[in-house]
Amino acid sequence: MTFKIAIIGAGSVEFTRKLFSDILKVPEFEGVEFALTDTSQHNLSLIEKVLNTIKEANGLKVRISATTDRRKAVEGARYVVSCVRVGGLEAYADDIRIPLKYGVDQCVGDTICAGGILYGQRNIPVILDFCKDIREVAETGAKFLNYANPMAMNTWAAIDHGKVDTIGLCHGVQHGGEQIAEVLGVAHEDLDFICSGINHQTWYVDVRVKGRKIGKDELIAAFERHPVISQQEKVRIDVLKRFGVYSTESNGHLSEYLPWYRKRADEIVKWIDMSDWIHGETGGYLRYTTENRNWFETEFPTVLERAKRPLSDYRRSSEHASYILEAIETGRVYRGHFNQKNNGVITNLPSDAIIESPGFVDRFGINMAAGITLPEAAAATCMASINVQRMSVHAAVTGDVDLLKQAMLHDPLVGAICTPEEVWQMVDEMLVAQAQWLPQYADAIPAARERLKMSTVKTRDWQGSARREVRSIEELRAIKQAS
Repeated sequence: MTFKIAIIGAGSVEFTRKLFSDILKVPEFEGVEFALTDTSQHNLSLIEKVLNTIKEANGLKVRISATTDRRKAVEGARYVVSCVRVGGLEAYADDIRIPLKYGVDQCVGDTICAGGILYGQRNIPVILDFCKDIREVAETGAKFLNYANPMAMNTWAAIDHGKVDTIGLCHGVQHGGEQIAEVLGVAHEDLDFICSGINHQTWYVDVRVKGRKIGKDELIAAFERHPVISQQEKVRIDVLKRFGVYSTESNGHLSEYLPWYRKRADEIVKWIDMSDWIHGETGGYLRYTTENRNWFETEFPTVLERAKRPLSDYRRSSEHASYILEAIETGRVYRGHFNQKNNGVITNLPSDAIIESPGFVDRFGINMAAGITLPEAAAATCMASINVQRMSVHAAVTGDVDLLKQAMLHDPLVGAICTPEEVWQMVDEMLVAQAQWLPQYADAIPAARERLKMSTVKTRDWQGSARREVRSIEELRAIKQAS
């Protein structure tokens, strides 16, 4: 088969390497073309070296090109994959730092909450530029596979305003399923489930082992007796007890989408676990990604050496993209969980929302399994986020500062901590700090600067309840050698 796959944000080296390797595990795809594009020529040159090393080591026929000219990369592509982070770690640091001044302690901050909302404001204008290129120069009917967060907002904007065939993809459902299999002590292939909701708030509404339905009490008991997970997932287990269903998202992620677990500084430490960033550490993902970037730059020769290993030894990951392409191109049916417009699939969520729910892929594309009804508490939690997502998308598209502030005000965690006056100032401060990535707000930035000069809202220099310093290369090397 010969078709073109464009990867935007290909400078995300490890993810692009995994995506490339996954796709080439499909025998029919040996002759496809990968067009890599990124705003960073440096990162682009690194990933091009890695992929060409894999190609040469395995004698592959695949074609690889790399360019900073995004439109050229997208031209003629049948599939366009996005894994971009607009503003990079510089803007991301502000997503964490500024809300902390107002008492908002985030673990990740890339979906909703203060950081996720501003991340969406940076990403959506760029996503719409991608969609324009896809409409104008990609293969007719090209599919846009979005891996970038905030998943629901980006996918919503691409479908409603970008007018392209968009699929939002995340690995949270797969990882949660692996965790459930572990606590139940069963093989992953013996576990079946229906998981439905919205991205990062998806709920395992039906869990079965070899066809036997697993009830709430059995699942709670399994999690509570696990010596490690019982300590790492306190928020998720507490929500399971109260809602009756388990959430896909990690302890740290889930805690920042709800108004109950991170609103009091002295309470936060009771609900998190510091064994790994993902369990609730303040700014944990920012630290993790910063360390990974530093490590990668230093250890690139090792990465390149690893790329020489035979693909026959590579185990295909659980990321959806390669399976979707395989199903569409070969007709081999794939069942996964996808971010799509609801349109009645989940009966008690709005039709216009972006949901994450089971679907089947074949030559006709994605066919979502309709008629799912969430437990009322799970639906109510999703609704709070959907309302914030909808306002955030509209604000990002129109550059409406008032609507952006209203979206922030209605965010569950921000609203549990901040007064309206604090929210208004926090948004002004974030807009001014990130002005270079927010073209839709260019006319509003000067007024925001003036308001900040006149503000009487007090802030504080706070590092959060559970902040850790970025570790040095030497520290990381010692840890890796010890393990």
